[in-house]
Amino acid sequence: MANFALVPGAGGASWYWHRVVPLLEQAQHEAIAVDLPGDDAQAGLAVYAERVLEAIGTHKTILVAQSLGGFTAALVCAQVRVGMLIFVNAMIPAPGETAGQWWANTGWEEARVAAAQRAGYSPSFELATYFLHDLPPEVVKEGESRERQEADRVFGEPCKFEAWPAVPIHVIAGRDDRFFPLEFQRRVAQERLRLPVNELQGGHLLALANPRGLADQLLAYVGGD
Repeated sequence: MANFALVPGAGGASWYWHRVVPLLEQAQHEAIAVDLPGDDAQAGLAVYAERVLEAIGTHKTILVAQSLGGFTAALVCAQVRVGMLIFVNAMIPAPGETAGQWWANTGWEEARVAAAQRAGYSPSFELATYFLHDLPPEVVKEGESRERQEADRVFGEPCKFEAWPAVPIHVIAGRDDRFFPLEFQRRVAQERLRLPVNELQGGHLLALANPRGLADQLLAYVGGD
């Protein structure tokens, strides 16, 4: 049996993983969706990492990080040995980088706008266009009351880690991600981890858009498919 710790992105709501957790549990694995205080202006990356470490306990964990959760994952891996690290449409930090610096350092804005122009959707950011475009209507409706605004503090804190752990690391990218376009994710994964990406159907909120596909990919990594 594997133990999955699922780290959300901006806002920190564990609800993001609610369609994936039961699928992992049905496969006889343990899955903990960690809730982070994303809207707390006093909570920084260290607090986020503490929340994950509390959830992990003494288990050797498969750490799965969505979007901004990549920065939390780096701090967790610096403090405890995980069994595997999996990024999902994630911000992959460089040592000492802040999340606020990441956007310009990776060339995100140019990549996002270029992808929008190629595909014919608006380059101006709108939640519906970039995050909700491929979600079932009932999921969008349910999520409205669970949305949290990410506080600024985390974006100004250096990610204090020296190197990625010597464990299996995988990168999953949504084929339809408009916020972090696929080609952009491929480039960042290669530049920062020297790794390819595994593509799945779905946009930026992959665990909500394609929970079965994501769960199956996670299970395949541990030989549970």
